Amino acid sequence: MISTQYSGLAFILLAAFLWSLLGSLSHYCFAAGLAPLEVAFWRALFACLCFAVHAALHHSLRIPMRHAASFAAFGIVGIGAFFGTFQLAVFNGGAATAVILLYTAPLWVALFSRLLFHEALPPRKLLAIGIALAGTMLVCFSGGSLPSHNSTLGIAFGLLAGFCYALHYPFYVWWQSRHSTATIYAYMQLGGLLCLLPFVSISGSYSWQIWLTLLALGAITGYGAYWAYGQSLQRISPVQVAICANMEPVLGTLWAWLFWQENFSPLGWAGGALVCGALLLIAAQRQKAS
Repeated sequence: MISTQYSGLAFILLAAFLWSLLGSLSHYCFAAGLAPLEVAFWRALFACLCFAVHAALHHSLRIPMRHAASFAAFGIVGIGAFFGTFQLAVFNGGAATAVILLYTAPLWVALFSRLLFHEALPPRKLLAIGIALAGTMLVCFSGGSLPSHNSTLGIAFGLLAGFCYALHYPFYVWWQSRHSTATIYAYMQLGGLLCLLPFVSISGSYSWQIWLTLLALGAITGYGAYWAYGQSLQRISPVQVAICANMEPVLGTLWAWLFWQENFSPLGWAGGALVCGALLLIAAQRQKAS
């Protein structure tokens, strides 16, 4: 029992670490001249291949056509718009800003839970939503994390990425009992990359370092992180997973500061702290309920 608990914690911390690399790896591609949607496309493509191979090895890739079409259609928003807006947020507003604003997603999830599944919004959760909104406003007013660069566009894309990410929750509640994560993601990623394809000019003249980085974006942050996340859910409670996953925005912000010299103003740091604190309040409420 103890070993299962520790392995579950190790898996979710691994997932948080792998996800936290997304902003910095994207930054490296931008520095080499790649466009944001180009990076999003290659991430979706390599992740799609990884999930397809996983599903094929487990004999779960063949599913009813209408289900595959549903996953691919959702992938237009859940993968195409999500990956694209996140990359645009990193490009315009900085990796630290994009990561913090992405984690407004649990607030949207709380609202979706209320509207779609009639879950209660107790005072603690309402307080968490209010704190996170205040933190988000501070991050927005700070202008982002790129030095001497105030980006309204980057902030807008970051908020939109958080909304697109939150849409995954009601979709998975509906499908998770009928298909594996690998199956759902294989078709979702396919829909996302087909959506992104018209907006990119694909070039094969990349250096081996760029190809390796693009592969890492897909295989590590697009596939490996989700695989580790799924393994953690098989070993520990969703509450523990939610709390430990909050390491991602902390680590993502740290990498952006350490490797790319991104830095918030005091107002921005205060806003980021409020967003992370609100996530812990929501997780604590779920633990109390369970």
